[in-house]
Formats: sequence, structure tokens, C-alpha cells
Amino acid sequence: MTKKGVLVVGLVGLMVSATGPCVFDDLKSAQASPSGYAPHGTVTIDGVTVPDIGPLPTSIPIPSTNLNYKAKIELGKQLYFDGRLSKSGAISCAFCHNPGTGFADPRQTSIGIGGGVGGRQAPTVYNTAFNHLQFWDGRARSLEEQAIGPIQNPIEMGETHENVVGKLKKIKGYQQQFRAVFGTDVNLQGIAEAIAAYERTVISTNSAFDKYVAGDAKAMDESAVRGMALFKGKARCILCHNGPNFTDNQFHNLGVPQVGPLKEDLGRYYVTKAEKDKGAFKTPTLRSMSETAPYMHDGALKTPEEVVDFLNAGGGANPNLSTLVKPLNLTPEEKADLVAFLKALTGEPIPFQLPKLPKN
Repeated sequence: MTKKGVLVVGLVGLMVSATGPCVFDDLKSAQASPSGYAPHGTVTIDGVTVPDIGPLPTSIPIPSTNLNYKAKIELGKQLYFDGRLSKSGAISCAFCHNPGTGFADPRQTSIGIGGGVGGRQAPTVYNTAFNHLQFWDGRARSLEEQAIGPIQNPIEMGETHENVVGKLKKIKGYQQQFRAVFGTDVNLQGIAEAIAAYERTVISTNSAFDKYVAGDAKAMDESAVRGMALFKGKARCILCHNGPNFTDNQFHNLGVPQVGPLKEDLGRYYVTKAEKDKGAFKTPTLRSMSETAPYMHDGALKTPEEVVDFLNAGGGANPNLSTLVKPLNLTPEEKADLVAFLKALTGEPIPFQLPKLPKN
């Protein structure tokens, strides 16, 4: 099935809206439906209706212009780990999006070419296949566009697209693979498509939460189940972190304190120039968030507990603060339960082996 240039194969498990809102505002109602989980498909809080959370689709959306197959994915994996895409030869995609740290960066903000310090925290690659916009400000409209953006960023890889293509053309192994996969010499579009194809295989799923909603009532402990009820009710998390990937893929201003090398970061505003977007950043997925600390666009918050405390207080003072953000008045036990649920979103480990890179 295709829609707007996107191929979706075997797409199941998405929430289906029915006749009315579903609000799990207490433990009893949360426990009542562990298997079907989304009896109505939506949750309504303060008059705002959003898709319910639930399991990921069994297949990922793939652009009809960049179909995945084994040889392309393997090529993309090699490019993802190859520092030769940078000017110094040392900075690869994996340098800031490391499989060992949730395909993210444990540093507050990433270090790039020549030791330069970036202004934003590197977001995880987990489940980016389900995002229609990439980067914290949504400036890239596809994974293909995202994949080649850092190459020419002067703080990240510090190279030019032209130079990268030229370097890779001189590597026999890459030339052979490009001809086999694309029928052409090394080119920028092929680099983008191959890396994006690999990134679409990086999926966090089959968490304790997924097992619970599939019918395993013992997959989450009582604290996590209480936390799920809070997530969908009093804690209001679902207003932004909704749907199967726990993100609305929208942009919100939470009043996050600006830390790190940038004195000011207006986020989405730099893309849209709309006043309402000043200080707004894309909602990240919460899947496997226990692996991807620190949090927020600038890495200002170090632990899930700090995130919960920050939002419990109603975010930070900001003239453009989202209307969805309000003080929550959670008790210490409720905060602990909410963190337990967030940790229950950690997916199963992805089997991984470093690729063998072509020699110069």
C-alpha cells in the first residue's frame, strides 16, 4: 500500500479510533485491559484528544523511492561507521549516535571536528523511521536529508559533500558496492539513501510495555502499571508522547533551561520563523529512553527522575510555554511509579556487530 510516496508493508498494530475517549485515570482501569489495550483508540485530557499509546507496527514505513534490501542496508551500515565522511577522518555518524549508548550520545552535547562542541544533545536514532521530520528543530524532511546534513556542518563533520563523494570514489570497495546497489559510481544521493536505509533498521521494540499490552500481565510490575495510568492521566505525558512511538512528532516549548555553549536556542523558530515556535523542540520518542540520557534538546536533564521533577513543577518559565504543560502535583510515590513505567519502555537489545570497512 502506498500513500504520499511512502510504502507501508504489513502495517498493523496502529491505534484505531472508535466511539469515544479512553482515559486511564486510575490503576483499576489500567489493569482492566492489558491485551487489547486501546479499546477506543484515543485518550482525552482537559478536552484534548490524542492517539493512545500501544505497540509499534510490525513493519516500518519505507519511501517508495528508497526501498530497503540487504546490500543497501549493509552499505549504509558501513558508511554510518566510517569516519572518512568527516574532514578529519575520525568523526562518523556513530561517534555521536553510538549503538552502545542507545544510538545516542551520553555527553550533554556532542563533540565534533577538532574538538568543537555542538549546541544540542544528539537525539537517538531509535525509531527515527517513524518520524516525518528529523532533528530537534525538524529542519530535515526525511532520513535521507538528515543523513547527509552533519557532513557539511562545520562543528560536526566539517567536510563538504563534494569532497566526501570524491574520497569515497577512490575507495575500490565502495565503488564496487555502489555499482552493485545503485548501478552508478559513488554519489551523494546514494550515500544518503544507504545511510537512511540502515537507520530504518534501528528499531526499539518488544519492551516490557509491549509484552504487557500484548497480554502478558506479569511483564510490568505494579509500580509500572500505576505509572502507565499516571502517564495517560494525571501526569499528562500522553498529550505529547502519544501513539505507538510515544511521540506526536510535533514541537513544544517546555521552558527547558538553556545550558551548554549556546546562550539562546529558539528551536523550531529557525525553520518556520513563526513567533509561536520560539523555543519549541520536537517531541522525542520515549522508547528505550533509559539508554539515551541526558535529556532535552540541550541535555539539561540527566536522569528520568530529573525529567519527571521538571515537568511536575510545570516546566520552566517561558513566554511561549506550551499550554499543555501545567504543574502536576505528583506525590513522591507517583513520581517513582511514573519513572518505573518509563523504564518499562526499554526495548530488547538489538543484535549488533561492527561492519568491516573497505580499505583505502
